[in-house]
Amino acid sequence: MNTYRRFLGAAALGIAGILALPIYGTAGSYKLLKEIPVGGEGGWDYLTVDESARRLYVSHATKVEVIDIDKEAVVGQIADTAGVHGIAVAPRLGLGFTSNGRENKASIFDLSTLKTTSKVDTGENPDAILYEEGQEEVYTFNGRGRSATVFEAKTGKVVATIPLSSKPEFSVADTQAGRIYCNLEDKSAVAVIDAKAHKVLSTWPIAPGEEPSGMAYDAQNKRLFLGCGNKLMVMMDSETGKVVGSVPIGQGVDATKFDSGTMLAFCSCGDGTVTIAHEDSPDKLTVVQTLKTEPRARTMALDTKTHKIYLASARFGAATDQPSGGKKGRPSAVPGTFKVLVYGMER
Repeated sequence: MNTYRRFLGAAALGIAGILALPIYGTAGSYKLLKEIPVGGEGGWDYLTVDESARRLYVSHATKVEVIDIDKEAVVGQIADTAGVHGIAVAPRLGLGFTSNGRENKASIFDLSTLKTTSKVDTGENPDAILYEEGQEEVYTFNGRGRSATVFEAKTGKVVATIPLSSKPEFSVADTQAGRIYCNLEDKSAVAVIDAKAHKVLSTWPIAPGEEPSGMAYDAQNKRLFLGCGNKLMVMMDSETGKVVGSVPIGQGVDATKFDSGTMLAFCSCGDGTVTIAHEDSPDKLTVVQTLKTEPRARTMALDTKTHKIYLASARFGAATDQPSGGKKGRPSAVPGTFKVLVYGMER
């Protein structure tokens, strides 16, 4: 009888252990699922998923490529976005927004027609762009302008220009707390912005991290994830600014994402890797996979419905001679080879 009870107890513990396994353990590691050909010429920057419309928006030189992520095919373009960096969407309003770095403007476009309805003057070189749902406002984070331009999503009316102490990079919003968090790359810090007052409340150092680029947010546990230029992903308490954990990542990080369904955080890097870490607890990160992608595939979007990640890439030619001094420039993308890489969990 005792032996039988011990067997039942052990079996129950085994079942509980299986049920407690995180998704990445039961589903397997991430792998390449598909390449979506896009073509065309020019560079790229941010990618953004609209999960409700099942669309992926990809910045591409002077336009935005629009991809149906269920059909995995290009379905349209948003034109006249010179030097486009970022894309933000407000599905409930039926509007989208782009930051056009070369013309110091933001475009407002119709999500159904993809037609630009108006443009808004911003600070110099708008880079990251964010829609804050609580106030129904859009923020452009202006790199050379060291500022954030805030405008009404519905009207395009500029309501504030917020000075920042350093070059801003990516940002996230906590609508519940009424806060915007923005990486200050040159200062190795995070600026905390009051979404109602349109002013900086605090500036938090991110040591041991340096030069933060990508940022993601775990709303449940109030944790920020920062992809840093010194090859670290830092986890920070969004209420206090305290750094509570960090893990190593690759070289040349750009984007950082967090999936609340799997508790996985991702950092995509220019060295051709994505570091995937699991949030074991609000104070502990563990690297579970270093995914090999392609060199220079450093910008990324996440679809939390399917848990897929999307990275922009292209084939690159040899570095070309520059007019002055005969110095070698950066290798350029081969025309027609631009594509989106789709990665997901093995089943």
